Order: sequence, then structure tokens, then C-alpha cells
Amino acid sequence: MDSTAYDRSYYQHYKGEPYERSPRWLTFFADIATPIARDLAPKTALDAGCAMGMIVEALRDRGVDAYGFDISEYALDSARADIRPYLWQASATDPLDRNYDVIICIEVLEHLSADDAARAVENICAHTDDVIFSSSPDDYQEPTHLNVRGPEYWADLFARHGMFRDLDYEPDYIAPWAVRFRRTGDPVPRLVRDYERMVDRLTRENRGLRQSLVERHDATINAEARVTRILAERQVEDQQAQTHQRQAEAELEAMRATVAWRLAERGRRLVRRLRR
Repeated sequence: MDSTAYDRSYYQHYKGEPYERSPRWLTFFADIATPIARDLAPKTALDAGCAMGMIVEALRDRGVDAYGFDISEYALDSARADIRPYLWQASATDPLDRNYDVIICIEVLEHLSADDAARAVENICAHTDDVIFSSSPDDYQEPTHLNVRGPEYWADLFARHGMFRDLDYEPDYIAPWAVRFRRTGDPVPRLVRDYERMVDRLTRENRGLRQSLVERHDATINAEARVTRILAERQVEDQQAQTHQRQAEAELEAMRATVAWRLAERGRRLVRRLRR
């Protein structure tokens, strides 16, 4: 990974807005650190690809002995002053000198080549039994994204090192595709059971949603048919009303003509009588 690619310009134009120690980003990372500290209760943590160390500072503010590394010198220099001693410059493929209760890796490995990403996963798995992981499955527009993959790709890499998805924990406070990988030591039959349980639940949910969509679709079709029928009936009623109005106007005009003719006839008769 070229560290010079992640300079001030990169962070100032990150996805159209500055990536900096602003209330927006501080709140975002605090909202990630809070459930990690609460739900996982780690004593030690490492943020792999920590950028400006905002997760590290949020975790340390919550009593976690947290550390972080990043390839960007600019990002590390932008960290909060009291957090910098817990950060260092490195790549996710560089060896680590200790283990951690949890390693956090958010939107980092897609920036590496496929080979480096595999080495990074191996490196991470060698130093923890618990990983909070996120990698965008479809952000191909970012020029530095070299290895955008779906969730099954990353699950395969972690599984090669005995780390499997925790089906009972969803870190969706990070992103919809974020997952937790753990090394539990569970036997294969139990892992298969858990995955089948999840598949069954998702299958039933999917069937229920599809049935709901079908019912809503049918209800929409029926409602549209009723509206169409009502509009057609109103159109007929309007046409009938217009016809009746035209007939009434014609009859009124005929009556006016008859009255006018009769008045004229009476006038002519009166004139004839006066002339006699």
C-alpha cells in the first residue's frame, strides 16, 4: 500500500467531505466504540487502520486499553495529542508484537491487493480471537479500493484461520454489512447447527416478506381497480349529467322559441283586429 496516497488531500476530499476531527466524525466513531465497550467488554483493543485514531480515543475514554495503527502519517499526526502515544505507522500486513481481546478493522482491507488482504486477515487472526470487521461490498468508485468483495469472500478468508461469523451479534451500528468473527473452539456440528438456524430464520423471514409483498401487491391491484371503476362510473355520470344538461338547455330554448312565437302570433292577431 502506498502511504503517500493517504495524504492531506485524500482526507480533505474523502467521499466529497472532509474526514477530520469534526463533531460529525467524532460522534460516528463514539457510536461505534460505545457498543463495543459495552457488549464485548474488552480489556485490550486494536484498531487496524485507525486513521486519526478516533475509535482508539473513544475506547480509551471508556476505559479500554486501546491502540491503533495506520499507513497514513498525515492521519496519525491529526490524532488527539494524548492518543498519539498509543498509535503507530504500519500496514495491516506488518507483524504485531502482542495479542488483543478484540481487533477492529473497518473499511480497510478493500484498500489492499487480494494477496495483501489475505495476509492481513492471517495477521489479524494470529493476534486475537475476536474481530469486528467491515468492508464495503460495492463501493467501486473509490480509486483506492483495490479489492472490493462480497461478504462471502471475507468469511472464507477468516474461516481459513478458524474464525467464524458470530450469528448472534450484528454490529450494524457500523454498517449493514459489518460482522463479528470469533474463534470459539466450537465443534463443526455446532457451527453447522448455528448456520442452519440462521438460514432457516432468514428463509422464513424471506418467505414472510415475499408473502406480505404479494398481499400488498394484490391489495394495490384491487385498490387501483376500484379507483379505476369509480373514476369510470364518475365519468359516465358526468357524461350523463352533461347530456341531461344539454337536453334541459335544448328544451328551455325550445320553450323560449314557442313562447316567442306565440307572443308574436298574438301581436299579429291584435294588429289585424285593430285594422278592421
